[in-house]
This record gives sequence, structure tokens and C-alpha cells, in this order.
Amino acid sequence: MKSLPDTVVSYKRTPEFDEESIPEGLLKNHQTKADVWGKIVVLSGHLLYTIHEPFEEITLDINTFGVVEPTVLHQVKPVGSVRFYVEFYQ
Repeated sequence: MKSLPDTVVSYKRTPEFDEESIPEGLLKNHQTKADVWGKIVVLSGHLLYTIHEPFEEITLDINTFGVVEPTVLHQVKPVGSVRFYVEFYQ
């Protein structure tokens, strides 16, 4: 599993989302800006995290978080009931 670089610092966090409140943009291919990393933190349930460059699918849960690399296309999909948030780093 990828990890965040030691040099980045958290600067923003989304509200908590569940399977019904996930913004549509997160369910489609999207990317962060250059120099912006993300950490997808699941509080309960499971979330399918798909990275498109290179292709990788990871099921996230309370023990496994997702790392979003700058400018890399990705998307998420709930697997049943889920609660999560995304924290952003620069």
C-alpha cells in the first residue's frame, strides 16, 4: 500500500460521507491538483478505491486507508453501508 510522503502536512478535511451522501464527483474519475495528496479514511463499512494510473483496486476499511497521489485519476464506490472522509495534504 502506498503511503503519504513525510514532507506533506494536512490542511483540509471533508465532512463525513455515507453511501447516500457521497458527492457524485467522487464516484466518477477525478484527480487532485499538482502537489495535493489525499488520505481516504473509512470510519465504518467498506469503500472500493479504484486508481486508474496504473490500474489498481483496493477495498478500504477501518484498517486500510487510501492514498491519493497528486493528479492521478481515481474514484470510489461504496460497498454497502459506509462512512468515510478525505483529508488533504500539501
